[in-house]
Amino acid sequence: MPEISRFFGIIIRMYYDEHNPPHFHAEYQGHKAVFDLNGNMTHGDLGSRTARKLVRDWVDLHVDEIGQNWELAMHGKELKTIDPLT
Repeated sequence: MPEISRFFGIIIRMYYDEHNPPHFHAEYQGHKAVFDLNGNMTHGDLGSRTARKLVRDWVDLHVDEIGQNWELAMHGKELKTIDPLT
């Protein structure tokens, strides 16, 4: 699963052969969660409220790029790296 961003120990990934609704995966210290493209956690647990907030902040800054990556993934095209939260 391609890694599209990494920041503050959080790894953001997106699969190529995923299903709707659009989403991405986040991992933090062994905890895993799924987020919709608006930054809402839909499954799992990141084990930290702060990590969850950081993912939402990242989504707010990159919502268009995340959506574009979803479209690329659905067409089997190479995903683009998205700048980390700094």
